[in-house]
Amino acid sequence: MLSLTYSYRIYPDAVQEARMLAWMDACRKVYNYALRERKDWIASRKCAINACSIRSEYIIPAELSYPDYYKQQNALTPVKKENPELKDVQSQVLRSGIEAS
Repeated sequence: MLSLTYSYRIYPDAVQEARMLAWMDACRKVYNYALRERKDWIASRKCAINACSIRSEYIIPAELSYPDYYKQQNALTPVKKENPELKDVQSQVLRSGIEAS
């Protein structure tokens, strides 16, 4: 089966380019935060309770469950209301960044 693909070159002006770079920066921050949250949770459960070093391990309370995609997606809504940097970015774009982590 042959599928056709089209690609279009865009030429944004300086204002549009700055806005797109701000979107990319916000998406990068959301992705990195979501990834760090998951990695910290996993790292806090790797070692035995009697062998963890307080200085080198980030200890997360045992009652907190794994921060999966749905929990992070739901937590994104109130954060987006508080943070003016995230208000400009579409919610679907931010959610896809969380999903990739």
